[in-house]
Amino acid sequence: MMRRMRRLRKPGIRRIVAETRVSTDDLIMPLFVDERLESPAKIGSMPGQLRHSLESLAKEAEELEELGVPAVILFGIQEEKDEVGSGAYDPRGIVQRAAERIKETTSDIVVIADLCLCEYTSHGHCGVIKNQEVANDETLPLLGKAAVSQARAGADVVAPSGMMDHMVGAIREALDDEGFGDTPILSYAAKYASSFYGPFREAAESGYAFGDRSGYQMDPANALEALWEVRLDIEEGADMIMVKPAMPYLDVIRMVKDEFGMPTAAYQVSGEYSMIMGAAERGWLDGERAMGEALTSIKRAGADMILTYYAKEFAKKTQE
Repeated sequence: MMRRMRRLRKPGIRRIVAETRVSTDDLIMPLFVDERLESPAKIGSMPGQLRHSLESLAKEAEELEELGVPAVILFGIQEEKDEVGSGAYDPRGIVQRAAERIKETTSDIVVIADLCLCEYTSHGHCGVIKNQEVANDETLPLLGKAAVSQARAGADVVAPSGMMDHMVGAIREALDDEGFGDTPILSYAAKYASSFYGPFREAAESGYAFGDRSGYQMDPANALEALWEVRLDIEEGADMIMVKPAMPYLDVIRMVKDEFGMPTAAYQVSGEYSMIMGAAERGWLDGERAMGEALTSIKRAGADMILTYYAKEFAKKTQE
C-alpha cells in the first residue's frame, strides 16, 4: 500500500485533522494605562497599539469582554517616579486604580496585574539600587507590598516579572498574611534578557538609566537554566508560570511544559508583534496569516495561555 499524506491536505479534511488550534480563550491582552492621559495615544513602535487613559482603558476592557477575550494584563505609566518605585505599591497607583475601574465596568474579564518596579523607578531597573546593582533581598518586601495593594484593588492575578530570586516566595507570604491566600501568582519564571523588548520600552517608558538587565534576566544561550528557574518558582508557590519571549524560545516552552505540566503561559512580546505588523504594513507579509502561524507555533510548543497584543484583532476576526 502506498501512503499518500496529501489525501489529508484537502480543504475541509485539512481542517478536521488539524492537531493544534488557537482560540480566543487562549489569549491574554496586554494593556498600557498612563495616568497623565485624558485620551488614548498611539504607540509609534507598536502598530495598532495604544496607551490608555483610565476611561479609555475601561472602555477597551468592556470591548474585549464582549469579544470573548478572557483576560487582560495591566502595565502602568506613572507621572512621578522615584528611586524605590513607590508607585508600584501605592494604594492609589495607576495599576491599582485601573484594576478598580475595570472591575466597575466588566463582569467576567480576568484582571492580571504585572508586578515589577521598573515602570515606577527613576533609574528604570526592577529593584532597589545599591552600588549600581539591583539589591535582590531589599527589593523583595516591596514586591510583597505591591502584590497586596494590587490584590486589594481587585486584581484577580498578580504576575511578578522582575526575575528577583525568591520573589514568588516573598509575594506568596505577603498575600497570605494579608488575607489574599486565594489570589494566584502567574510568575514570569523564565524571562530572558532579550532584544525583542525594544518597543515595550517606549510603550511603558521603562528604559534603564545605566547598564542593562542581564544581571537578573536569563541568558538567551541557556535552556536548562529555565527548568531550574521554573522549579524554584513552583516550589515557592507559583500557580502558573511563563516563558518570555515566546517565538525565539519555543524549545523552552516545550521543555517547561513537558517537565512540569503546569499551566504555562508564553508572552509574544512587543518586538515579536511589531516585526510581523511592521512587515505587514509594508506588504512584505500577509499579516493575518503570519500572526496566525506565529500564535499556532506558540500553542503547539505547549503554551496554555498566550499574552499577545494581537488578542483583540484575533477575537474580531474569529467573530467575523
